[in-house]
Amino acid sequence: MEHVPVVIIGAGPTGASAAIMLGRRGIGTLVLERWPDIYPLPRAVHFDDEVFRTFAGMALADEVRAISRPAPGMRLVDSRQRVLADLCRTRKVHGYPQANMFDQPELEAVLRNAMGKYESVRFWGGVEVVDIQHLDAKRVHVRYRETETGAEHEVSADAVLGCDGANSITRGVVGARMEDLHFEQQWLVVDVSTPRPLDVYDGVQQVCDNDRAATFMPVTPGRYRWEFRLKPGERPEDFDHDAVLELTRPWLRGADVDELTFMRQTCYTFRGVVADRWRDGRVFLLGDAAHQTPPFIGQGMCAGIRDAANLTWKLALVLTGAADERVLDTYEAERLPYARRVVRIAIGVGAVMTGGPTRFTRPRNALIRGATRLLGTEDRLVTTLWPTFAPGPLVHDGGRLRKRTGDVFGQPVVAGARLDDVIGEGWAIVHRGPDRITAFDPDTRAFFDRLGTVVVRLSDADSEANALLDHLRADAVLLRPDRVVAAAGDTPDLRVWQRRLVAAGIAPATGEAER
Repeated sequence: MEHVPVVIIGAGPTGASAAIMLGRRGIGTLVLERWPDIYPLPRAVHFDDEVFRTFAGMALADEVRAISRPAPGMRLVDSRQRVLADLCRTRKVHGYPQANMFDQPELEAVLRNAMGKYESVRFWGGVEVVDIQHLDAKRVHVRYRETETGAEHEVSADAVLGCDGANSITRGVVGARMEDLHFEQQWLVVDVSTPRPLDVYDGVQQVCDNDRAATFMPVTPGRYRWEFRLKPGERPEDFDHDAVLELTRPWLRGADVDELTFMRQTCYTFRGVVADRWRDGRVFLLGDAAHQTPPFIGQGMCAGIRDAANLTWKLALVLTGAADERVLDTYEAERLPYARRVVRIAIGVGAVMTGGPTRFTRPRNALIRGATRLLGTEDRLVTTLWPTFAPGPLVHDGGRLRKRTGDVFGQPVVAGARLDDVIGEGWAIVHRGPDRITAFDPDTRAFFDRLGTVVVRLSDADSEANALLDHLRADAVLLRPDRVVAAAGDTPDLRVWQRRLVAAGIAPATGEAER
């Protein structure tokens, strides 16, 4: 029976991203996908700046930029298209546009092509995984079948990543149940293409109407999406072409409807659910297998990419002997409460914009006008609500800094280059002031050298980076490979940081790679 270090089930954006991240670390990976080719219909349409940064960390910035476009934000309107609020997304905390629209088949093509660049990554499409079993504490058996011929194959792995979607087979192996966060709505989704651009707002429009809530999105040039919430008793089959055309007509001013191509019309059930456990031994859940969120804040695909970014570097440390199983325990401990918070934010935003009896529409819209004027921009609201990782083995309790320790560090320009280009893909220490690092004993410094830690000392000219440290009220931060702030303080305290990393299971000086 063939053995590979990692088997990934599912080659959607989450699985493909995980494979690329492992490939960049030289970890042998087999990706199994039931579809022989890229699924041709659009699904996800948005990713944020943090995920764009993650794609850039996979050396895909140019390719992703070519198939996406920045969006100015979200505009809340009433049923007559009158503007209630403009929620701008114009800051570049991570060095990229905060809101980006894209066509999922095009993104998947970019990711599939990138997988092929790594000798350690193999892709096999047109196969269905039929069985997953633990062989022992550190090995997993996977059996899969070719969908065309029925031929079966077996492989053993050191780890299995279940990126196999909402109907995940891996979830049953993990023994996870979906925690219902009490949100379920049916929405009609319509995708349209046109040779001439529509005369519409360039960002996302959310119709705040309790009777017929709707969302409209220019996706990529010539591509548009509408989503309409179904009323009680309505069925998807009730909407023929004329009915759909009537729903979309408010956005078709001046357009020749005969030029429109209705690419897809389908019904989705938007849910808010999170798996109650994400790991059993060396089997993990990622993406829709672990969580499903309503689309109101555009985080469905983003959450899966964040799962991959959190898990892959930890798994690579374990498989190369630089860390033990304790590091893998932090995946669920960090990501599960984070994902649950994001789903709840999406549910809350959806309820505020579209929920309640119809008689509450006008007072609710008046409240939206007042609240957004008071807050000023969406950025302030998002920053206040957005989750961070709680203190744990790989996030040190920062005391007075605790609120932002566990957050992703922004990407400023340092010495004329983006931070990630300076520090690479591993651990990093960013600090300012006197160079106290050289004062530590050779053994302590050697620990961080073996970990591949890059040290960046800021100058007064590095204003963006200094502002980030000011925000943390710190002069030094320890950044993990996923750019999360692991520790922050008044000085780089290497001995304390080393002790905490060792206690978390990281010991780069000892251990041999698993075979």
